[in-house]
Amino acid sequence: MKLAQVMAGAHHGGAEGFYERLCLALHAAGEQVLPVIRRDADRAARLRAGGLAPVELGFGGALDLLTGPRLRRALEGFAPDVTVAWMNRAARFAPKGRWTLVGRLGGYYDLKYYRRCDHLVGNTRDITRWIVAQGWPTERAHHLPNFVADLAGAAPAALPGAAPRLLAMGRLHRNKGFDIAIRALALIPGAHLAIAGEGPERAALEALAREAGVAGRVAFLGWRGDVGALLAACDVFVCSSRHEPLGNIVLEAWSASRPVVAAAAQGPSELVADGENGLLVPPGDPGALAAVVAALLADPQRAARLAAAGRAAYARDFAEAAVLARWRGFLAAVAPARAAA
Repeated sequence: MKLAQVMAGAHHGGAEGFYERLCLALHAAGEQVLPVIRRDADRAARLRAGGLAPVELGFGGALDLLTGPRLRRALEGFAPDVTVAWMNRAARFAPKGRWTLVGRLGGYYDLKYYRRCDHLVGNTRDITRWIVAQGWPTERAHHLPNFVADLAGAAPAALPGAAPRLLAMGRLHRNKGFDIAIRALALIPGAHLAIAGEGPERAALEALAREAGVAGRVAFLGWRGDVGALLAACDVFVCSSRHEPLGNIVLEAWSASRPVVAAAAQGPSELVADGENGLLVPPGDPGALAAVVAALLADPQRAARLAAAGRAAYARDFAEAAVLARWRGFLAAVAPARAAA
């Protein structure tokens, strides 16, 4: 099967990371894959290292008159069975053709960008239900989860500070709620928090750490490629997001057998069975987050049970083999050749 995967996303991000993993996994499974990406030397290099030949385009704003024709030429030259447009910008540029056009959503996006699509995929059940609630036909709305790399067995990184160590990861944006984690840390004496990520809120978060009196117990690590090592070094993984449609970071923590405490945003609420494979707290509540984390740190046996259950959930539903099989089955089912048969 010939598959075009179109991504116009940012340099970093959960969707962008999964896009790369899925392209490479489909290629390794024997599918013919054409990645079309917004110009990004690092992403292109990673895809080439995996044996792919990405096409890089501008994917600019309203005045970009070049990307549309160039994308059409690339697709017509490759002649895919299915083209998958990842998120709004890619869907806005992706043309109709002899291929089946699929829009892949990782959030509650405006469906005006997806009007040309034949099918839509949401990466959570809630997003898929929401797509249908907007008037999209049920038979053309599908739920396909992400997979993350298996991070078990990594050697622990050297995190700053003494135990207990908390870890949070993601783009430093208000939606991710790192300010809530910092305020919670002030209520957990002796704990240290490492934040792996970068973004526009960094200066404000550093100022908040000083204001809260925990600057010496918070380490800003920037973007890191050794996620498995960071997780192996922490005692509890914290997801304090105000808004989190999925939560790849929860899946990564599960794969590394780390206990998870997460704010009950949309994605974590769907993933985490509270008290079974993780713990949920009300979003935006530093006091509740601190109380639950402190209690978990004081009960290592419970932390170990939660971590083991999270690892089992990852292996069952979010490991590469299981998710890749679902994606390949879906793509084969919607391809024109399969429909003609």
